[in-house]
Amino acid sequence: MATYLARNLIRLNHGIGSQTAALPLALKNLNGTRNGDRGYATKGGSPAGKNIVYIDGVRTPFLLSGTQYSKLMPHDLARHALLSLVNKTGIDKDLVEYITYGTVIQEVKTSNVGREAALAAGFSQKTPAHTITMACISSNQAITTGVGLIACGVYDVIVAGGVEFMSDVPIRHSRNMRSLMLRANKAKTLPQKLGLLASIRPGHFVPELPAVAEFSSGETMGHSGDRLASAFGVTRAEQDQYALRSHTLASQAQQQGFLSDIAPFKVPGVNDVIDKDNGIRVSTPEQLAKLKPAFVKPYGTVTAANASFLTDGASAALIMTEERAKQLGLKPKAYLRNFTYVSQDPVDQLLLGPAYAIPKVLEKAGLGLNDIGVWEVHEAFAAQILANLKAMDSDWFAQKYMGRSGKIGVPDINKWNAWGGSLSIGHPFAATGVRLATHTANRMIREDQQFGLIAACAAGGQGVGMILERHPDAKL
Repeated sequence: MATYLARNLIRLNHGIGSQTAALPLALKNLNGTRNGDRGYATKGGSPAGKNIVYIDGVRTPFLLSGTQYSKLMPHDLARHALLSLVNKTGIDKDLVEYITYGTVIQEVKTSNVGREAALAAGFSQKTPAHTITMACISSNQAITTGVGLIACGVYDVIVAGGVEFMSDVPIRHSRNMRSLMLRANKAKTLPQKLGLLASIRPGHFVPELPAVAEFSSGETMGHSGDRLASAFGVTRAEQDQYALRSHTLASQAQQQGFLSDIAPFKVPGVNDVIDKDNGIRVSTPEQLAKLKPAFVKPYGTVTAANASFLTDGASAALIMTEERAKQLGLKPKAYLRNFTYVSQDPVDQLLLGPAYAIPKVLEKAGLGLNDIGVWEVHEAFAAQILANLKAMDSDWFAQKYMGRSGKIGVPDINKWNAWGGSLSIGHPFAATGVRLATHTANRMIREDQQFGLIAACAAGGQGVGMILERHPDAKL
């Protein structure tokens, strides 16, 4: 049965005209022009009055889970990202004052993986580090937590990053078995221990896998993507077309050497140096059309090909005050300007974070849609991307659900995820935010743009919007 939003959004497809019905690759810009070098560029860009800069970011190659990284641990990947960042930027480890690091599915042995990775990478034992979890936007939160610490004057130099390792996730005994084992540990006498052993039943041995569903709703994100596609009238063909676009653009960027944020990794026991993402696959529309629905069977439209895949990977970025960067002789790539976090109904609007965050962060920055020259938006599902674009282009949705007078409109698709996205490059949950930021910075330089916007949805109905500005000294 359709939920309230799904029922009401049937009206959406009738109310916004044929332009949006044919949305995917026929997206039109708003026929506006950039307002020149609007605002910022030197001072006043940060609400705190400080210019905080993004020096650079790196990442391991993003690999399908169960492939070459499978025998490692999360902190191994994070360690490599941290060391690669040091090598790329030339920063002295002792100058790093704090480390913020994201992860989602924690390895219990290294629950504060940021600290463990930093120690393994040779950072000072006196450098504090903490680990953040905010689902798919964990390393976005790591970056903006660092921004906050710098803006408050607590620190000047911070490393932010994230890691996800889906090749080995914690699997627990059942709760009944855990309870029995804890009681057995306290049992004093042999009869007490034998009595506990006699209480064991077959059901005790059924393990608990990490949750793949929203705790609040019990629904998987894939089911939500299917329902959102239905509500917004996003067809299977449109989703496959968008997924093919993502893989095609990622393949082109890979071949042209644009994915320069990758730090090659020599994995112990693996013969070849790993130097590229391994999930990029350019298929044909006919091949994509053959795949069966992955979640809602047999009528769903989300498949393995138009959804992001389980990925292993880590990332790291260096941020600091502009003044400190000048003192150290570093050339920043971008200013970190504005950010916002949003949250909404985790049932009906689980994946609509970008539609809510984009207008909000633009307003905070005093910018318009056409001031943004680079868009980097997390692709959880093709259905999620297309539904967000339709929501952004709907007066009805803006008025009904966002309390706005009208729609914000649709960005120029030519500026949208021009090097592919999470559907093709991969999505290690907590590492993606830094990947988005580094690609934004690098694209602004390569494409000669002033502003870039990052947006992403996350579990729990949350989302993020961030704005970066190209630094005058920026170089690839």
